[in-house]
Amino acid sequence: MQVPINISFRHTEPSPAVEAFIREKAAALEKFSHRITALAVVVECPPRRPRGGMFYQVRLHLSMPGKDILVGRDRMKDESHRDVYVAIRDAFNAASRQLQDYARTIRGDVKTHETPPHGTVARVFEDDGYGFIESSDGREIYFHRNSVVSNGGFKELKVGTLVRFVEEMGEKGPQASTVTPLGKHHLVG
Repeated sequence: MQVPINISFRHTEPSPAVEAFIREKAAALEKFSHRITALAVVVECPPRRPRGGMFYQVRLHLSMPGKDILVGRDRMKDESHRDVYVAIRDAFNAASRQLQDYARTIRGDVKTHETPPHGTVARVFEDDGYGFIESSDGREIYFHRNSVVSNGGFKELKVGTLVRFVEEMGEKGPQASTVTPLGKHHLVG
């Protein structure tokens, strides 16, 4: 790894073999991001607890432009963390996952869910079996009584009712093929 690595040990003796293992794991992080500017690693073995034994904790702090990634492996009850190498591996695996998530976000690969089209019922013509929805962007969308999907059906709709709908192009312009009434406290999305 080309960036500076600050390795420190707390409540345990420094080990050249452990440092070499940390540097090896740090070099592997570069395949996930070349934007890492600094890395701090703390290997800690808190004093023994009665009947608890010794467990290693490894903390990582990766600095990048606009983002810091912090990993703290505090699993005091994870039996595998009695081995310092396993604790280090787990911490670097967690950092790798966070770097991959960050890289996907930067590339725009993270899915975002658009809010489905919604609006309020603007007019209802009960005798003729149709109405109009005022969409959230201010347009009027036609709907037919057969498009309403709810237990109460078309008769449930009143002016001002919040609805979600599926829009398609009809013969005379946009129309809603599916209209679903939403409750007062229902979040659209």
